[in-house]
Amino acid sequence: VNVAAALAQAGLSVLVLDLDPQGNASTALGIDHHAEVPSLYDVVVEDRPLAEVVQPCPDLPNLWVAPATIDLAGAEIELVSFVAREVRLKKALEIYLQGRRQQGLDQIDYVLIDCPPSLSLLTVNAFVAAREVLIPIQCEYYALEGLSQLLKHIELIRRQLNPSLHVSTIMLTMFDARTRLSSQVADEVRTHFPEQVVKTTVPRSVRISEAPSHGQTVMTYDPASSGALSYLEASRELAEQVLTWESTTREEQS
Repeated sequence: VNVAAALAQAGLSVLVLDLDPQGNASTALGIDHHAEVPSLYDVVVEDRPLAEVVQPCPDLPNLWVAPATIDLAGAEIELVSFVAREVRLKKALEIYLQGRRQQGLDQIDYVLIDCPPSLSLLTVNAFVAAREVLIPIQCEYYALEGLSQLLKHIELIRRQLNPSLHVSTIMLTMFDARTRLSSQVADEVRTHFPEQVVKTTVPRSVRISEAPSHGQTVMTYDPASSGALSYLEASRELAEQVLTWESTTREEQS
């Protein structure tokens, strides 16, 4: 959510798809996500057009959100019997983006999909709909173990369902410069993924933790805080990485 807010503040058009039943991204972006609100559940399970679900973020004019509701928790069971259940989000997103172009609306520069913290059918839908994976890693030992598991799942999805999927960006978060562990984890990740890790680390910050309780990202809650400035710089790096990768891909294709 902070990356999305930072990109939107820079003048880019950003769409956030909250695919986590807990709805934390919706909360942080000031979007209602109680049971009666149209959500991604209606899109993925009920075939509702994504355009009917997307809401503008009240704090950032260039940011739109498709919220999650608790109904998504039951989507796993309902999707099991569906044909082509892995591509439902991808098709809905393609139709939405095509519809915006046909209506002459501003192009969406970035689509960020917030996934559940497990490899479920919802997460698979996100991986199939996406071209890139952004992995935020807490600078703690358990995060390294989780990263290796995640990479195996991504490679499986890439081979079977989405050949264009790749890990483009790794962002080090909750970095505590006072501890040796944070530095060791950061060094380990940078050694194994020198091209993907953004140089800017996001520090542990009370402001980042406080912001969601006010229905905001840290970018609007306290723009001058160390956390907000770090996300702003990290997002700039992310955007530059994407431009470099797209330019390289076009050259290889030509």
